[in-house]
Amino acid sequence: MTTNSQSAAIPPLHTWTPRALYIHIPFCTNKCYYCDFNSYVAAGQPIDAYLDALENEMKLTVRALPPTVIDTVFVGGGTPTVLNPTQMERFLSSVNRHFPLADNVEFTMEANPGTTDMEKLAAMRAGGVNRISFGAQTFDNGLLERIGRIHAAQDVIQSIANAKAAGFTNLSIDLMFGLPNQSLQQLKDSVTTALELDLPHYSLYGLKVEENTLFHRLYQRDELPLPEEDDELAMYEHLMERLGGAGYRHYEISNFARPGFESRHNTTYWHNEPYYGLGAGAHGYAMGLRHINIKGVQPYIDAANERLPRLETNVVDTEEAMGDFMMVGLRLEEGVTADAFARQFGGFSLEATFGPQLEKLMRQGLLERVAVPAVGYRLTAQGILLGNEVFGAFI
Repeated sequence: MTTNSQSAAIPPLHTWTPRALYIHIPFCTNKCYYCDFNSYVAAGQPIDAYLDALENEMKLTVRALPPTVIDTVFVGGGTPTVLNPTQMERFLSSVNRHFPLADNVEFTMEANPGTTDMEKLAAMRAGGVNRISFGAQTFDNGLLERIGRIHAAQDVIQSIANAKAAGFTNLSIDLMFGLPNQSLQQLKDSVTTALELDLPHYSLYGLKVEENTLFHRLYQRDELPLPEEDDELAMYEHLMERLGGAGYRHYEISNFARPGFESRHNTTYWHNEPYYGLGAGAHGYAMGLRHINIKGVQPYIDAANERLPRLETNVVDTEEAMGDFMMVGLRLEEGVTADAFARQFGGFSLEATFGPQLEKLMRQGLLERVAVPAVGYRLTAQGILLGNEVFGAFI
C-alpha cells in the first residue's frame, strides 16, 4: 500500500462534481423475506410529506454542491412505482427542476411487477424515465410465494408487455438463484422464460442471507433449506452459459447486457466515481466524503425539511479509496487498468501500490494481466467464481 508521504502527495479525491444521482423511495407494497433494504410497507405512510422533504433535500444538495450535468439517474427503493401517477409526476418534476439532466441521460427506475399500469408508465415517460428494472426474481410461482413476493410470474410478463407498449425499450429484470428449496431445473425454467422476453439486460443475483430479515431468523434456527454450495455454483454456471450463449455480454459479475445496454449508472459505482445520494437511508460519495442519510421515514422528513439529513459523514482516505477502486473495478469484465488508477489517484502506479496482491492472485489463477486495449488486470474464469476471495485481498 501507499506510504504516508505518498498519501500526502495525492490530491483530494474526486474533486469533480458527481455526474450520477441516486434517489431512494423507501415504500413497498410488502416486505420480502430476504430484504434488508431501507424500506417500509407503504400503507399508512406519509408519502406526500416524504416527497416534500425529498424536494427540500434536492434544493439543499444543489446549493451545497452545485452539479454541472447529470448523466445518470437511478431511482431505487423500496418500490418507487408504488407512487400513484400524481405523486410520480410530482416527484419526477422536482428531479428535472433541480438537476441539470444531460440530453442523453440514462434515467432508471426500479419497479415491481404489477405496480406499473399504463397511466403510471405514461407519467414515468413524461417525467424522463427511459429505463426500467423489474424485480422478477423467479418465474416459479411457488418460489415467489416462499420468498415473500406478492406478484405471480404472469405479472412480470404483463408488466414487460405494458412497458414496451408505453414506449420503453431499455428494460431489465432481476433474477435470483440459491433460493430456499430451489432446484437447478427450476432455475433453468426461469431462465428460459426470461430469455423469451427478449430484454436487453438481465441482473442475476445469488441469495445472501442478511441480518434483520425473516430469512436470517430462519437461518439461525436452521429452518432455511438453502441449496448446497455445489448446486448454487451449478446455477451460476448455467446462468453464464445460457446468457452468454444467447448473445449477452457478461460485463459485470452479476449483470448481462446486449452491447450498448450496460447499466451506465451502476458502472459509476464499479468505477468508484462520485455520486449524489438522496432520500431516507441513501448513501452518497462526493469530494472524498461518504455519507449515509437518516433512515426512518418520519425522522428523515423532520431532518430534511430543515437541513441535509445526514446520519453520518466519513472522510475516505486515499488507501481506502484505492482498495475500493480495486474491489469494485474487478467486478467488471474488463477489470481495472493502470491508466484509470493513475487518473483517479494523482498519477500513482497500480503495480507499485498493489504489486504483492496482484502477483499472489495471478499465481493462484484468479487474476490475469492484460495489455489490450490498455494494461490492467481482470478476473479469470476461476476468479469470477471466487470473486469474494479476490476482492478481500484489497481490503
